[in-house]
Amino acid sequence: MSLANFSVGLSTYLLVGAMLFCIGLYGVFAKRNIIAVLMSIELMLNAVNINFVAFNRFVWNEKIDIHYVLTGHVAALFVIVVAAAEVAVGLALIITIYRNRQSTNVDELTWLKW
Repeated sequence: MSLANFSVGLSTYLLVGAMLFCIGLYGVFAKRNIIAVLMSIELMLNAVNINFVAFNRFVWNEKIDIHYVLTGHVAALFVIVVAAAEVAVGLALIITIYRNRQSTNVDELTWLKW
């Protein structure tokens, strides 16, 4: 079997997106460092972007109208913009927490508990 006849279908993209999302979900629940948790959330958002673009490519392929052609890409672009804003705010909060508590360990951030 040659590589010229090999095509990647929608299920392959969805499988890669699901695996990335599961790795990110594991990172959110297992990591104790705030920066690692933030990176895991970004990994989950990128998995969603892969799914948006894959669905756009394979589901809206028959449409000619430009509104249908770019739907998944525009959604992925919005997710990227929201992720960038989330990183900016998250890193600012992490720097402030580190300056006050001298730690980025999630288990030590308990000042909101009763």
